[in-house]
Amino acid sequence: MGHQHGHVTAGQRHRGRLVAALAITVTVLVVEAVAAVLTGSLALLADAGHMLSDAAGLSIALVATWLAARPATDRWTFGWQRAEVLAALVNGVVLSVVGTLVIVEGVRRLGESAEVEAPLMLVVGVVGLLANLVALRLLSGGKDESLNIRGAYLEVLGDLLGSAAVIVAALVIALTGWQRADAVASLAIGVLILPRAFSLLRDVGRVLLEGAPPEVSVEQVRAHLAEVPGVVAVHDLHAWTITSGVPVLTAHVVVADDVATSQGYCAVLDRVQECLHGHFDVEHSTLQIEPVSHSREHPEPAAHA
Repeated sequence: MGHQHGHVTAGQRHRGRLVAALAITVTVLVVEAVAAVLTGSLALLADAGHMLSDAAGLSIALVATWLAARPATDRWTFGWQRAEVLAALVNGVVLSVVGTLVIVEGVRRLGESAEVEAPLMLVVGVVGLLANLVALRLLSGGKDESLNIRGAYLEVLGDLLGSAAVIVAALVIALTGWQRADAVASLAIGVLILPRAFSLLRDVGRVLLEGAPPEVSVEQVRAHLAEVPGVVAVHDLHAWTITSGVPVLTAHVVVADDVATSQGYCAVLDRVQECLHGHFDVEHSTLQIEPVSHSREHPEPAAHA
């Protein structure tokens, strides 16, 4: 027994934010790439490379929201909602690669002495900082709801920190003449990128491995359901996430034998689903209602929760 709802994913609700952030990112990317060539700044080039990965990531995120909106079919029973999680996975991998390459190049550049045009570098850094602040503000509204949006948010946050590093390096070069500040700034950009990439990949891994959502405590769910009138026990309880904002739960609900009637089953089912929706925001649940006598005759394997 159970029910299923159509869902608009969190990523779909914030698609307009992704479009605006992509437009800003592409604009700043072009400016930084040109400025990196003119100034000889590795920090600007590193930030431009990060912006390129961001533009690709935002584009992937947009495609994923479109795929996630496709309806469910007999073959794809949840539709393409998990495409958003795969997009977040790609973004996490790209961030990791970019961060690693920036660090490697920064270390290599420390051993070289290259002249950098600090004034232009400073101007471009300030422009990038302001643009990233706007993009970050746009994406902040959806970062806590969607892994897909969070991946884009983390990329833009990395860009903002990268622009700040560019500004600091430009000021140091202009005021002290220490050219290696440019390489140090590129190293800082790489170091800032990697932890956020690993954090995103960890959360994506939890979804793909069908771990319980962080906001759903299986023990609390079991305790709440056990308090529903007529329920004797709950076993074979599983909770996972299809995509951000779409938790799913299945369970076997054991009821007293005197409740094991058509009317009694329906009453328990309604109360259990109201509990799941009201306390845990779980709209999609599949529940097997069984009398206690059946549960004793056919116990579940110990591996089940």
